[in-house]
Amino acid sequence: MEIMKRTVTCGALRKADEGKTVVLNGWVHRKRDHGGISFINLRDRYGLTQVVVDADAEEALRTIAAELKMEYCLAVEGIVRTRPDSMINPDMATGEIEVSAKQITILSRSEVLPFVIDEKTNASEELRLKYRYLDLRSQTMQNHLALRSKVAFATRQYLTNLDFLELETPTFIKSTPEGARDYLVPSRLYPGQFYALPQSPQLYKQLLMVSGFDRYFQIARCYRDEDARGDRQPEFTQIDIEMSFVSRDDVLSLIEGMMGHIFRTTMNVELPATFRRISYDDSIELYGTDKPELRFGMEMQDGAFLAEEGSFQAFKDALSAGGKIKALVVPGVAEKYSRKLIEDLESTAKIYKARGLGWMKVGGNPDAPILEGGISKFFEGKAEQICATLGARYGDLLLFVADPKAKIACTALGAVRTRLGKDLHLCAEGTFEFAWIIDFPMFEWNEDASKWDTAHHMFTWPQTQYHATLESDPGSVKGDLYDLVLNGYELASGSIRIHDPELQKRIFKIVGFSEEEGQKKFGFLTEAFKYGAPPHGGIAPGLDRLVMLMAGETSIKEVIAFPKNSFAQSPMDECPSSVDQTQLDELHIKFTE
Repeated sequence: MEIMKRTVTCGALRKADEGKTVVLNGWVHRKRDHGGISFINLRDRYGLTQVVVDADAEEALRTIAAELKMEYCLAVEGIVRTRPDSMINPDMATGEIEVSAKQITILSRSEVLPFVIDEKTNASEELRLKYRYLDLRSQTMQNHLALRSKVAFATRQYLTNLDFLELETPTFIKSTPEGARDYLVPSRLYPGQFYALPQSPQLYKQLLMVSGFDRYFQIARCYRDEDARGDRQPEFTQIDIEMSFVSRDDVLSLIEGMMGHIFRTTMNVELPATFRRISYDDSIELYGTDKPELRFGMEMQDGAFLAEEGSFQAFKDALSAGGKIKALVVPGVAEKYSRKLIEDLESTAKIYKARGLGWMKVGGNPDAPILEGGISKFFEGKAEQICATLGARYGDLLLFVADPKAKIACTALGAVRTRLGKDLHLCAEGTFEFAWIIDFPMFEWNEDASKWDTAHHMFTWPQTQYHATLESDPGSVKGDLYDLVLNGYELASGSIRIHDPELQKRIFKIVGFSEEEGQKKFGFLTEAFKYGAPPHGGIAPGLDRLVMLMAGETSIKEVIAFPKNSFAQSPMDECPSSVDQTQLDELHIKFTE
C-alpha cells in the first residue's frame, strides 16, 4: 500500500492556509454524523484538525467515512477551508478551519478500545498501564513527555554552555552499601558472582573528578530495589552533576541558574535568581520536615510557655522529660472545623507517633476573645496572653502536639500543617517555591543497631569546624550537605565530598566500618584518593520528580513513558516474569522452596 505522506501536522493549519491542498496523517479522535455530513477530528501529537466529508462527496469516500471508528489510523487528502463564524471552535488551535476530504486511506483499523482516549481519562491506573501505548496517545500524556524532553534538552544546553562534559558511567557495577537494596545481575562467566545496577553514579563521578574532568554531568538511569510509591519507582532518572575545586555556594549557585534556565525556556516562568536557604534545624522547628511546603506560611511555633500558663499535665510532662510543645495557628477556620474534622487531623498526627492533638478555638468576639473547646478548660482566663504570644485572633483554630521526644512533636504537627495546606487549598497551582535545606546532621543514631549511621552517605565532607570532635561528639556534627526542595518535595540532594583518605577512614570507623571492610567495599575509590584527589562536590536533581512538579502532577508515573505499578510490576509486558530453565542453568541459579 502506498502511503499518502503528510504535508502538514494536525496542529499546524490556520486561516491563512485557506485553499491549500494538504495531506494529514493521524488517528480518529472523535467522529460524528450530522445530516449526511461526517465530521472527523483527526489527531496527532501536534493537535487536532476537523476533517469533513460533505454530503455531496463521492460515494466511495462516503462509504469509507461510514466505516471509520475511534483510533483508526488514517491518511487524509483534502482542501483547507474556513469554518462559518457560527462553527468556529475557540478551544482548538485549528478551530477556524476544517479540511474538506477528497481522499481517505485507512492505514490500520482499531479494535474496540479498553478506555476512551481523552485529555484526562477516568480509567484505572492498572488499565492505563496495561494499555500504556494507548494511554500515551492522550494529549495530557503527550504534553507531559514533550515537557520531559524539553527539560532534558534545556539541562544539556545549560550545562554544556558552562563547559560541563556529558560522560557515561557503567550500568554493571560492584555492589556497594548505599542505603537501598541493589538490583543484582548474575554473571554467566563467573558463577556465584554478581553485578549490581547503580543506585546512582556516585562513586564513578567522584573518580571522574580524580581523573581531572572537573565538570561532569549525566542524565543517569538509577535503580533501587525498594517499595514503590507515587513519587518513587524501581528505576528512575537523575541529573547527575559533579564539580572540582568548589564550595557549597558554587554548587547551589549553579543549580539556581540551571533551574532558572529550565523553567524559562520550557514554561516561560521566571524564578528568583537565588533561592531561600533554611537550616535543617529551623526547617524541622518551623515546618516539621526537611522538605517543607512553602507555598503558604502558617509556621509552627514554640509552645513551651503553655506549660506555665495552664494546668494541662501532658504539656508539663513533655517539657520535664526534655521534649517540646509545638503550636500551630490556623487562621479563620474555627467554625469550619468540627470535633470530627479535628479528630481526623489527629489521626494524621498519630501516624507520626504523636500521642494526641491538643486544640482550642479562639471564640467570643473580636474585641474580647476567649478560648473554647478541646483543652481550653486548662487555660481559663489566659486567652489574652496565649493569643498575644501566638499571634492568634478571633476565629482561629489552635493546634498543639507535645511529646517527650522533641522530633516527634515537630514532625507530627508538621504533618498536620502539610495536610491543612492541601485541605484548605492554600497551595496555589502553577507556583513554584524553591528552598535550600542546609546544615544537615552528619550522623544519625540507629537505635535498632545501637550505632551511628551517616545521614546522607559516607563520602560527605563534615563541616571543617567539627573535624576535631568527630569521634567524641558525632551527634553535633553538621555535614556539608544540601537538599533542594520544591513545593514540599525533595528535588535534589548533594554534598561536598571527602577527598582526604585519612578523613575517610575516620568516617568509616565512626559508622562501624572496619578498615578492611572499607577496603573491600570501596577500595577502588579510597585507592584513587591517594593520587592527588581534588576537593569536589555535586548534586543530583531527580528528573522525573522535577517534570512531575512542573506538570502539576503528584505521581512520577504521569511523566514516565513506561512506569511500573505500585507493586513494581509492568501490567503491559508482564515483567518481572519467569525465564526458561536453560537460562537459569547457564547462570548457575537454583531456586529453593
